[in-house]
Amino acid sequence: MESHKNSRKLRVVMFPWLGISHATQFLHLSNKLAQNGHQVTVLLPRKAQLKLESLNQHQNLIHFSSITIPQVDGLPSGAETPSDVPVQLHRSLYTAFDQTRDQILPLLIDLKPDIVFYDFAPWIPAITRPMNVKAIYYVATGVAGLGLRLTPARKISKGVTVEELMHPPPGYPSSWVVPEEAFQALFLAEELGSRMSFYDRITTSLRECDAIATRTYLELEGKYCNYLGEQYGKRVLCSGPVMPQAHVEHLEERWVSWLNMFGPSSVVFCAFGSEIKLTKEKLQEILLGFELGGHPFLVALATPRGCDRIEEAFPDGFGERTRERGLVSGDWVPQSLILKHPSVGCFVTHCGYASMWESLLSDCKILTFPQIADQFMTSRLLVDELGVAVEVKKEGERESFLSKESLSEAIKLVMDKDGEVASRLKTNHAKLKDVIAGEGLQEKYMRTFLQNLQSLVGSSKSSDA
Repeated sequence: MESHKNSRKLRVVMFPWLGISHATQFLHLSNKLAQNGHQVTVLLPRKAQLKLESLNQHQNLIHFSSITIPQVDGLPSGAETPSDVPVQLHRSLYTAFDQTRDQILPLLIDLKPDIVFYDFAPWIPAITRPMNVKAIYYVATGVAGLGLRLTPARKISKGVTVEELMHPPPGYPSSWVVPEEAFQALFLAEELGSRMSFYDRITTSLRECDAIATRTYLELEGKYCNYLGEQYGKRVLCSGPVMPQAHVEHLEERWVSWLNMFGPSSVVFCAFGSEIKLTKEKLQEILLGFELGGHPFLVALATPRGCDRIEEAFPDGFGERTRERGLVSGDWVPQSLILKHPSVGCFVTHCGYASMWESLLSDCKILTFPQIADQFMTSRLLVDELGVAVEVKKEGERESFLSKESLSEAIKLVMDKDGEVASRLKTNHAKLKDVIAGEGLQEKYMRTFLQNLQSLVGSSKSSDA
């Protein structure tokens, strides 16, 4: 991508939430900004920096600045990211995160940025506004789900009931009902630091920011970008998905040799990302579902809690029964490259936002199995709005419970090349891919995004960079 030679080079600060998946998306955007000559400083605790340093593609323009996570009641010594503590201690981590405010102010005074990108720190605009620095809320997940779940006019305190909030507002498909499990976690959770619920934390961030930035295309989520902007009276700046380059250029021989054993589009691939850790029982049900599905399968899921190796969680006899057609890994795998292999015909995904884009840019059939928060809404987008996926049916009282039978049935449904459902998914997916994979589309969005940043900063500041 060519830099904008006649544009003023910006000084940008990134201050993401401490979750590695959130911080990773901020770093991908940092790489795009630095590619165009802009200077970026990323504020993170040291442990998170170490995990992300390898993703820095422009070390001369992107620099990390360390912040210290304060010790608060309930937070173990040395805890700096959500992966360091169980979910019940995330509240303490939010409290510690908010207490970094006294560190952030002197850093910003020293760095003199033009823009600060942030997400879960609603107090950032109060710091930046007196400094004439623009604060931009960066949406690292889907806009459709954010607008649905965090519409300010639909707050419980304004007379809207919990049941009403679980159903979509005007402009959303009627099927976009928020699963109760996700709703309880997002809206009705205990206070998350500074006496602020998650709902209030994000809506305050959106309300106080100078603009909203999001990593999507208008071709995919345009009406939801417009809805979110109208609700908050903000400009919504689209950067495009900002997909990173693969860590490796080619698949390792161990993956290639195994996948080459099977015919075109015959393998079912499953991955839920590195931060989703299932229980042993849930993993076993999923593995049995792949066994019943009848197709070759490659499953890459994190080792369950309480196990040292993923093989410890295998159902009795599973390894022996599926040795000829199944491969299960508890380690990181090059997901984007696996999806491009001609033997892979179906992707079972948790609907993390990055995984959503990788699935859409592949030729695979898509089965969604959302686990938490925004993933439920991303699944709604793929299944109900775009018609390019099928969601694995949940059973029982818990929204996230899956039976081996429901998974195997879903696999058979989308892998039946002569079936009506499989044919419809293939047609819809191909049409959408033609649009979002268009030559130069990402570059066009990034050029416009940078122009919008320049416009937001305005001409009142000094032109030296």
